[in-house]
Amino acid sequence: MAVSFSAAAKAEICRVLPQKRCCALAECFGVLLFCNSFTGSGIRIITESREFAQLLPKLFRKAFDLSFDVLPDADIPGKLVFQMTDPDKMENIMSAYGFSRDNTISLHINLPVVEEECCKSFFLRGAFLAGGSVTDPEKGYHLEITTTHQTVSREAYMLMYETLGFYPKTAARGGGQVLYIKQSELISDCLTFLGAPVAAMGIMEARLEKELNNKVNRRCNCDDANISKVVEAAQEQLAAIRVLRECGKLDQLPPKMLQAANARENNPSASLTELAVLMDPPISKPAMNHRLKKLVEMAQEVQS
Repeated sequence: MAVSFSAAAKAEICRVLPQKRCCALAECFGVLLFCNSFTGSGIRIITESREFAQLLPKLFRKAFDLSFDVLPDADIPGKLVFQMTDPDKMENIMSAYGFSRDNTISLHINLPVVEEECCKSFFLRGAFLAGGSVTDPEKGYHLEITTTHQTVSREAYMLMYETLGFYPKTAARGGGQVLYIKQSELISDCLTFLGAPVAAMGIMEARLEKELNNKVNRRCNCDDANISKVVEAAQEQLAAIRVLRECGKLDQLPPKMLQAANARENNPSASLTELAVLMDPPISKPAMNHRLKKLVEMAQEVQS
C-alpha cells in the first residue's frame, strides 16, 4: 500500500527522539493537547502512523517514566489506539503541566513548558503528529493541525507566529479548532522547522514543476493562438485573391502586388517571414504584410 505524503512527513519527524527531558515533556504536551482525548480521567490517542506509534511509548517513558495502560497491536492494520486511565499516572502527567486531575476545567498551553526555543519546536512536532496533516502537493497546498480546545488553538496560533514568523489561518470545523497554512513556501518552512526537510523539499519541487508546466502550457496556448491567427489571415488573403481574379483585377495589379498574390496562392500555409524571402528581391516581414493587407482592402472595395 502506498504511503501518503502526510504519513511520510510524520515518519520523517518521528526519526528524532528528544534528548532532553524538557523537550520530551514539550513534545508530549503537544501530543496531548492535540490528540483525541486528554482529561483528568484519561488519555486516548488514535493514529494510523506506525512510526508515531513506535515513538509514543519511548516519548512518554522519556518524559514521565510511565507506560500506557492499553497498547495497540502494531500487526493489525488500520488505526492504532493508545490509552492511559490509571489515576496515579494521570495525576503525574496533569501536575507536570500545572493542571489538577480533579479541578481543571479548561486546558491551555502552560508557557513555562515551552519557554525554551528547542521546547517550542518539539511542542509543535507533537501537535502535528497527533492532530496534523499535510496534503500531497500534487493535489494542492494545505497543512493543518486541529484541537478540540479553543484556548489551546488561540495560544498555538501565537506560538506558531513566534517560532515560524507568520500567522496561520484559523477555522472551526466539526467542533474542532483548525490552524492551517495554504502557501507552499510557508508549508515548506513549517515542515523544515518540524524536522521533515525531505517533505519540505517535496513541496518546493512540486511547486517548481507546476510553475514550469504552467509556463509550457501558456507558451503552447500562445503558439496555438498565433498559428490560428496566421491560418485565418492566410484564408482571408486567399479569398481576396480569388475575388480579384474573378473580377479580372488580379492581372492588372502592379508587379510587386501580383508577385505577392502568386506567392500566397502557391504557399497557402507559409508565414509572412517565409513569403517575404520568396519575393524578388526579398523584402521585410512588415513590407510583405503591407502588400497582403492591400490585396484584402482592394477585394473589399471591389465587393462594396
